[in-house]
This record gives sequence, structure tokens and C-alpha cells, in this order.
Amino acid sequence: MNFSLTPNLEIFIRDCTASGDYNNASEVVREALRLLKHNEEQRALKLERLRASIHDGDEAIAKGDSITLTSDQDLDVFFAEL
Repeated sequence: MNFSLTPNLEIFIRDCTASGDYNNASEVVREALRLLKHNEEQRALKLERLRASIHDGDEAIAKGDSITLTSDQDLDVFFAEL
């Protein structure tokens, strides 16, 4: 697999290996990909939870189980009471 890096990323990888934190460029790239994968998994989980919450909220509204906040003051009171 081949890929191109910007000069800044090449410098960053060299700095990481020069610091001794990583043995070679491959380790740096693998760590970066692990972190990217983890971030994407977390993002997908948050999105799934958000969609579920929206669905639950829509169902609650349909059942009439909701309140209407008409001002910033109403919103402040609502959050203060949580």
C-alpha cells in the first residue's frame, strides 16, 4: 500500500521516531490509524445514541409527554431544575 504525506506530516513522523516514542514510521502510522478508528467508532456510537434520543423524543411528543419552553427564562428554569 502506498500513500503520500504532506511535508508537515513527514516532519511530524520523523520527529516522533527521533524522540524515541516510536521505533519507525510504520509504528507512528499504525498508532494514528488506531486512534482514527477509535474516534470513528466513538463518533458512530454518539450518532446512534443521538438518533435513539431523537426517536424517543419524537415518541414522547406524539404521546403528549412534553413541555413547551417559550423564552430564555423558561429554558434557564428548566435546566436549573434538572
